[in-house]
Amino acid sequence: MAYQTILLNEVIPGIKAKKIPGFRKMEVMKRLVDGEIEFTTVMYFESLENIKSFTGDDYETAYVPDRARAVLKRFDKKAIHKELVEEISIS
Repeated sequence: MAYQTILLNEVIPGIKAKKIPGFRKMEVMKRLVDGEIEFTTVMYFESLENIKSFTGDDYETAYVPDRARAVLKRFDKKAIHKELVEEISIS
């Protein structure tokens, strides 16, 4: 699990250390697809401006540091941005 280790021990702590305004949380998910593990990360920001403060004006380019790229077979080059409509808690 080289990528998972890099993601959890280097990439995410590096993002947190940036203290990005409006950055609320991050979720990491994985699934097995055709014998390979696929990871998905979801980052929550308060606004598009907060995303741009993290990524710069080219906010549609995926943030994948070189160290992570080195162990990935492939990754999405573009990030997908969506607006949260509703958060529902079941308790």
